[in-house]
Amino acid sequence: MLSTLLLITIPLPNLAPPNPNPKDVRAAVEVALTPLKKGATGHADQKTCFACHNQALPMLAFNAANGRGFTFAPALFKGQADHISGFLETNRKRFRDGIGTGGAVDSAGYALFTLELAGHKPDENTAAVVEFLLKTQPDRDHWRTSGNRPPSEASDFSATYLAIRALNFWGPPANADKAKIAKRVETARTWLLKTPAKDTEDRVFRLLALKESGAETKEVAAAAWELQQKQRSDGGWSQLDGGRSDAYATGAALVALHLGGGLQTNSPAYRAGLSHLLKTQRADGTWFVKSRSKPFQPYYESGFPHEKDQFIAIAASGWATAALAFAVEKQGKPD
Repeated sequence: MLSTLLLITIPLPNLAPPNPNPKDVRAAVEVALTPLKKGATGHADQKTCFACHNQALPMLAFNAANGRGFTFAPALFKGQADHISGFLETNRKRFRDGIGTGGAVDSAGYALFTLELAGHKPDENTAAVVEFLLKTQPDRDHWRTSGNRPPSEASDFSATYLAIRALNFWGPPANADKAKIAKRVETARTWLLKTPAKDTEDRVFRLLALKESGAETKEVAAAAWELQQKQRSDGGWSQLDGGRSDAYATGAALVALHLGGGLQTNSPAYRAGLSHLLKTQRADGTWFVKSRSKPFQPYYESGFPHEKDQFIAIAASGWATAALAFAVEKQGKPD
């Protein structure tokens, strides 16, 4: 399970102090989970590959909502994990040989991230992906993305975060590559500290990666501050500086500030973001975000709305639902 370990107080810019009703937040999560479940299971039923957009971000939302009074079919988490594990098993030799699959580090990292959220246990398949992450781009000081599908597969910061988290979580303590893992994480941390972020996706994953790589508290706080300063007067964030606020950027920013920066869900900044998400959620429980990636995959219906914009829309809805779910009380206490 994801958790917050670092508390950073981040002042709110010149925003009205919103106070979303907890009942409205819970209701928004409840209605959002249904299309997310359809999109995640619909993809697994139709496609043989693992999809970051239809599985990783919905699983983040499921993980955040789990244990907060929402209903999940017992087979949901296992079914998603089995589908991803099957994809990794099919390509296990490619991972062990350092070749990987389409999407390279992004796909491999998101696959292990999703398995982590689903509660999957280490096995030969996860070990092969760890081996791939160590073998790929070995002479670089970070992991580079191989695609140009903004926002989710276009940032070296996201690729680097996913690789670091995968190595930290799935690299067993007794692994002979323990020293190699530590060295790569240390080298990547140095790159993270010296490299500026250019947009919200970069800032989100730079913050998460600094936290995951063991950066000093002041360094994580500075990254959180940089991301927080981009919050707009409507409470949201935009993918690109100067653009309009949208659910993808807003949800991702809130999740990163909460998990990476320790921003409390009852803080004015977080409440402002929640209010933006509540105002922009559609009646079917989803958030619409228009794609800015050039399509290359054959079009198919996964069960999630918004037709040719469904990939970015389901990813955005996953981020947004997770951000809202973290604000719902768990076991009688605020998250």
